[in-house]
Amino acid sequence: MRCQQCHEREAVVFLTQIAEDQEIHLQLCERCAAEKGVEHAASLDKTPVGTFLALMGKSMDPAAPLGMAPPGACPTCGATMNDFRESGRLGCGDCYRAFEAPLRDLLRRLHGSSRHIGKRYHSPGEDPAASEADREAIRIRDQLERAVRAENFELAAELRDRLRQLAPES
Repeated sequence: MRCQQCHEREAVVFLTQIAEDQEIHLQLCERCAAEKGVEHAASLDKTPVGTFLALMGKSMDPAAPLGMAPPGACPTCGATMNDFRESGRLGCGDCYRAFEAPLRDLLRRLHGSSRHIGKRYHSPGEDPAASEADREAIRIRDQLERAVRAENFELAAELRDRLRQLAPES
């Protein structure tokens, strides 16, 4: 059966839409379905989770120990950094620990910091300037950490003093 949209490729996705008591049947090829934003089993296999699920269905090598991931892969789901680069998605929560160093470097390059400082809800009585001081303190702490790692102790002392001025002890 041919795709109803492009009339070129074989239809692999079959949709039934019901709107206002009317049924609409669509037969789409993989490309046309992706253009419409429809995910299907064939596209699921191209994600780390889909790959993981596909591997779960296959018989595993009895000689290989359970839970052993290839080198450089997440020990829980087996996802690799290449999987992340291709899909933009991590396979599981443990991937954050497995790929901590490359993810931290990526965040620093993209956002200038590896620590999220985003918008926050301010209640009607709360002073938004206080949160600005919090952001400044976090930025100075990050600089302080880098100065200590670089063994630039003079700069670290200046940053420590600026941090103490921002948050005086009660």
